[in-house]
Amino acid sequence: METNQTDNSVWNFLNDLSNKKGITEVVINGPKSVFVERGGKFIQLNVSLSKNDIYSFTYDVASYNNKECDVDQPIFDGVLPDGSRINIIIEPFVDKSPAISIRKYLKDFKTFDTATGAFGIFDRWSVFFKACVMARANIIVSGGTGVGKTTFLNMLLNEVHHDERVITIEDTLELQINTPNAVRLEASLKSTLSGNQITVRDLVKNTLRMRPDRIIVGETRGGEIFDLFQAMNTGHNGSMSSVHANSPGECLSRMETLYLLAGYDVPYHVVRRQMASAINIIVQISRDDSGKRIVSNISELTGVEGDRILSHDLATYNDGGLKASGIAPSILSKLIKEGDLPHDFFDV
Repeated sequence: METNQTDNSVWNFLNDLSNKKGITEVVINGPKSVFVERGGKFIQLNVSLSKNDIYSFTYDVASYNNKECDVDQPIFDGVLPDGSRINIIIEPFVDKSPAISIRKYLKDFKTFDTATGAFGIFDRWSVFFKACVMARANIIVSGGTGVGKTTFLNMLLNEVHHDERVITIEDTLELQINTPNAVRLEASLKSTLSGNQITVRDLVKNTLRMRPDRIIVGETRGGEIFDLFQAMNTGHNGSMSSVHANSPGECLSRMETLYLLAGYDVPYHVVRRQMASAINIIVQISRDDSGKRIVSNISELTGVEGDRILSHDLATYNDGGLKASGIAPSILSKLIKEGDLPHDFFDV
């Protein structure tokens, strides 16, 4: 489907930005309030748009996504033709003008081989992450808003072997899959003809009937984490997801809360045992003092003692890069045998 971009100031403005490097986010708060994010900081632009063009752009993008954006459905999530993710909320639920947030699509797709130094990762730790994927470790990518969780998930997905069947579940399609035997499921604001919404959790449950080797949930936000943990614990090793959290400890607390949203009256120690047995590695994505995206921590979950989840840091970010903690992972033999990790990788 084509978009009607002729003589629209918003489309023209976005087209002008398309060749500028380093922009990760574009926000339009109103006709004279436009910002871009570069290097983790917002910069106001000297741009004057018209309210009519903002609304015209809104309806155009909604049509492109085969959705509606009106008073009955005032919150819109979708994508632009270049793959960028967009969120719009319109009046009367925002003051004076639609508010638009655009997460820019990175045209230069990053892999561990081509993006040396991305996220503060150099060759040594690229080998480790590749080994985790090859050895089918269950991985959670944790991070705050806009730090690159999806980008990092894409880098991990790029290492999945092409003979595996991969099914992804997302609110808005952003993940990139190179394997031929793949299915992409999307839940965002879509419903059946009878008006029933199909949620991420519905899709995760159905995925278990689709013979996946790996299940990838773009971001876990609710009770679907219960079903994802069940899958991880019943043979779907190598599954992955991301969680919105600012530290590995906060990530554990967040996942525990999400698990309980599934609606089951489960004791906390049972929840924690499920989590510890399902997840192998938590990768924490953050920003350094300059705003650069980095892997700030790699943690491993090793079990439960009483009511407490046992974990330890495998590496932390320090002096411009990841530094090994001196503790080898409990799955080291698996990483060596199935992931081709060098025997002496954790000899420090």
